[in-house]
Amino acid sequence: MRNNTIVRVLLGVGLAAAAGFQCGCSSMGYNLGSMLPPEIQTIFVPTVVNKSMQPLLEADTTQAIIEEIQRDGSLEIASEQNADSKLKVVITNYRIVPIAFERERATATEEYRIFITASFVATRADDGSVIAESARVQGDATTELIGDLTAAKEAGLPLAARDLARNIVTSIVEYW
Repeated sequence: MRNNTIVRVLLGVGLAAAAGFQCGCSSMGYNLGSMLPPEIQTIFVPTVVNKSMQPLLEADTTQAIIEEIQRDGSLEIASEQNADSKLKVVITNYRIVPIAFERERATATEEYRIFITASFVATRADDGSVIAESARVQGDATTELIGDLTAAKEAGLPLAARDLARNIVTSIVEYW
């Protein structure tokens, strides 16, 4: 019975603190959720442009961005004709770097880190004015050597693309 009372008191204190935090943030101009202007509700995401030396990054990256926008919930995906805004993403660099080696053979790599670097600009559909932009945003992921380097790249690429997508979407919705 005593443990039940302690749990209720702690729960009440936690809820009161959360409510106070939210009220305090509101009065200071902070906002939970999207910082986009209220008239920006939808976004068109064309296929990402790949200017790196690594082929086929655009498909995984475009899909990851769309999924991250849907997961975030601040914007809805729309066709180009129906969107309030448009997102242009250009992959500028792809790197895979060895980060861990076998003990017995110092030249044999066990683990790699994949980096995808991009630039993006989100614009209003009506007048083309910039909502958010970044000349450099990066996503990365660690992958183990599974069989050969090609298999390791295939395993790590979707993870790095998701990290890049998360960083792009966060930059857009928190920009304002």
